[in-house]
Amino acid sequence: MVKMILASQSPRRQDLLHRAGFVFEVKVKPVEEDFPDTLPKPEVPGYLAQKKARAFDQDLLPQQLLLTADTVVILQDQIIGKPASLTEAEEMLHRLSGQKHTVVTGVHLQKDGQNCTFQESSAVFFAPLSRAAIAYYLEREAPLDRAGAYGIQDWIGLVGIQKIEGCFYNVMGLPVARLCAVLQEFAPEVLPVR
Repeated sequence: MVKMILASQSPRRQDLLHRAGFVFEVKVKPVEEDFPDTLPKPEVPGYLAQKKARAFDQDLLPQQLLLTADTVVILQDQIIGKPASLTEAEEMLHRLSGQKHTVVTGVHLQKDGQNCTFQESSAVFFAPLSRAAIAYYLEREAPLDRAGAYGIQDWIGLVGIQKIEGCFYNVMGLPVARLCAVLQEFAPEVLPVR
């Protein structure tokens, strides 16, 4: 029986996989999340997901499926990463206010010497956000572990996001429907329902 290993500390990815019925174990290894400056921005999360997987090259056993992922927020061809402070989070949210941005998640799967990488993109449209709304959100949530300094499932998503084009769960950090479709071919035995 194939055992799934999720190499992510993200509580949102873990929750989404649990809710989708997957059985998995979480194992994380530290990896520098740097990338070549010449890499096109939409390809960065796939590159980083593969980089995270390489950290497990010597440890993955037969009949283990490794899942790594990375999510980036792209605004005007610039990647907005995770904020280092609440001040930086506030600046990020001011930049996203009233703008359309793209959320791209790269997913890498590895099993028995086979690899598969895919990416999913969603467009997110923020309404204009007041300084008071941003301050209120940052006091409630302190989203320092989130690309772009927000979670779509949080208060700011409820009141500030006008619409999205694409997968909602991709914006949370894992495009679950696309993952299930890919697993149908790559490793159907890990799916809760086949």
